[in-house]
Amino acid sequence: MSSVRIASVNVNGIRAAVRKGMQAWVEQAAPDIITIQEVRADRSHVEAALPGWHILEEEAPQKGRAGVAIASREPAVAHRTGLGEGVDAQGRWLEADFEVGGRTVTVVSAYVHSGEVDTQKQEAKWGFLDAMETRMPQLAASGALAVITGDLNVGHRPFDIKNWKGNVARAGYLARERAYFDRFLGAEGEPVPGQEPIGRGKVGELSDTRAYSEGRSGLGWVDVGRTFAGEVEGPYSWWSNRGQAFDNDTGWRIDYHLASPALAALVGAYRVDRYPSYDARWSDHAPVVAEYAIS
Repeated sequence: MSSVRIASVNVNGIRAAVRKGMQAWVEQAAPDIITIQEVRADRSHVEAALPGWHILEEEAPQKGRAGVAIASREPAVAHRTGLGEGVDAQGRWLEADFEVGGRTVTVVSAYVHSGEVDTQKQEAKWGFLDAMETRMPQLAASGALAVITGDLNVGHRPFDIKNWKGNVARAGYLARERAYFDRFLGAEGEPVPGQEPIGRGKVGELSDTRAYSEGRSGLGWVDVGRTFAGEVEGPYSWWSNRGQAFDNDTGWRIDYHLASPALAALVGAYRVDRYPSYDARWSDHAPVVAEYAIS
């Protein structure tokens, strides 16, 4: 039996994260693979942050924006970028194949657009989520072991956002966005029921995802974090810098490990490495860490 510990974190700029203490966390957490989002730097900066690691990076076309990377103790045997022609995924999607325990495990570092209602930013987000929905069955085909990690910029259910009622009309908690996750995580090949309205009046109407999944089937992927936490608030992975959001744990759970059905059966542990205090943070996101036992 072999195991692999995979950590994912939006570093909010890797150079700043290193200055604030990221490397101490790496030593303590001891991951085998780290998927990184919002790198905001070139390959040389990632290599300087993680000396001795094998680095793959997909830079964004705009300097200082987005960017994803995968750092690993052992080299990947193959890697791919992008989500197909016409999809705004540069600097946002990176796949790598690793040999673990005699099997191939595909690890994805993904950074979904944050979006903004009724703007081109939201259109880019719809296109990205559409492309994810197409790619996910391909990654999971024939019982393949795959995990999509990263800042997916969608809170799926009310448990995932502390103040969900105040965000039903905002990007990150729109019913149409959450319906994608209903489909990603729905029972494979089964009709997707969607989420019934919660709350009264406009809030209830805006919380209803059912219309967006009508006639659609689930993909069978598993939200590792929710599976381990159960039906509880959080555990959150991102907190606004405004007010006392971190201290009050008024957060969003938008950083995920989504595992293919075959890999989900091999999860041994999961945690969010929440910072001990606001001053100890080296990013506005906390790392999410899972261990997979590969036979």
